Amino acid sequence: MRALEKSRPEEGLWAVQAPAPEIGPDDVLIRVKKTGICGTDIHIWNWDDWAAHTVPTPMITGHEFAGEIVEIGRNVTGLEIGQRCSGEGHLIGSASRQSRAGKFHLDPGTRGIGVNVQGAFAEYLRLPAFNVIPLPEDITDDIGAILDPLGNAVHTALSFNLLGEDVLITGAGPIGIMAAAVARHAGARNVVLTDLNADRLELAAQVAPTVRTVNVAQEDLRDVIHSLGMKQGFDVGLEMSGSQAALDQMIEALVMGGKIALLGIPPGKSPVDWSRIVFKAITLKGVYGREMFETWYKMIAMLQNGLDVSRVITHRFDVADFQDGFAAMKSGKSGKVVLNWA
Repeated sequence: MRALEKSRPEEGLWAVQAPAPEIGPDDVLIRVKKTGICGTDIHIWNWDDWAAHTVPTPMITGHEFAGEIVEIGRNVTGLEIGQRCSGEGHLIGSASRQSRAGKFHLDPGTRGIGVNVQGAFAEYLRLPAFNVIPLPEDITDDIGAILDPLGNAVHTALSFNLLGEDVLITGAGPIGIMAAAVARHAGARNVVLTDLNADRLELAAQVAPTVRTVNVAQEDLRDVIHSLGMKQGFDVGLEMSGSQAALDQMIEALVMGGKIALLGIPPGKSPVDWSRIVFKAITLKGVYGREMFETWYKMIAMLQNGLDVSRVITHRFDVADFQDGFAAMKSGKSGKVVLNWA
C-alpha cells in the first residue's frame, strides 16, 4: 500500500510502499479516504527535540482520518464492512485505575497512532474496534478527517460551563478558531479570539463571524473589554497558543474566580507569576486529547445541530502532492489541510 513514512531520523517524510496491516480478532481494517495534517505531524516532519525523543523510525505517521471499514476481526460486533468511520487515535490499556474507572482519556499508558503505532497516512489503517467512530451520512469525509482536532477544541471549550459567559481564547490556529465557534454554539455571550497573525484572524472571521477577533499588536485587550460593555473581565479563558505572554495576558483579563483550560503547550519551562493565580482564585485545567467518548458524542451532535467549521479547511491536496500540503501547513497562512487518498 501507499504510505507516508518517517523513514529515518531527519527532516521530512517519504512516500513508500509498505505492507498492508494485518488485523487481530478485536480490530478492523479501514480503507483511508481523507487525512488531515496536524501540528503534531509538523513536529514529526521537522524532527524537533520532542519528535526525536518520542517517535521511533521507521513510522507511518498521521492520525486524523476518515475512511470505510473493509475487514472486521472475528470478535468485533456492532460494526459493518462498508461502514464510514473516523476513529480515536489514542490507544489505551485496560489495567490502569483510570481506565477501569471509565476515564479512558486519562490512561497513563496511552499510545498514539502515527506517533507510537503505525498511523493513518496510508491506504489502510488497522484500528481497535473500540476506537472506531461511525460517521453519520450528514458528516462528510472532509469533516470526518478533522474530527480529531475538532475534538481537542470541543474538549477544551466544554471544560467549563459557557452559557452566558464571556470567553477569551488566545491563539487563532485551527483548533483555537474551532473552539471559538464551539463556544458561541454552546451559548457564550462574548467570545474574543486573540493572535498576532493577521491571516489567521481573517480566517477566524470567516469560520466564526460572530466572534470578536483581536490582533494584540494593534489593539489593547482592555479597550476591547470596555467596548463590549464587560464590567470586570472574562469568565473563562481557553489558552490555545502555547505563548507565555498570551497566558499572562489572559490571567490579567480574567475576573476573580475565573477559569482557564490549557491546551497550548509552551516550549520548555516558562516563568509563571503564581501569586496572581492564587490571589485571583483562578482555576487551571490542563487538557489532553478528547474525552473518550463523550467529546465525540458532543461534537457530532453539535455538527448535526448547526455547528459549521467547514471553512477552517483551506487547502486540499492529492496525497501525491503531500509536500505541498505540509508546506501550506508550515506557512502559518493555512487553516486545516486535508490530503485525499481515494
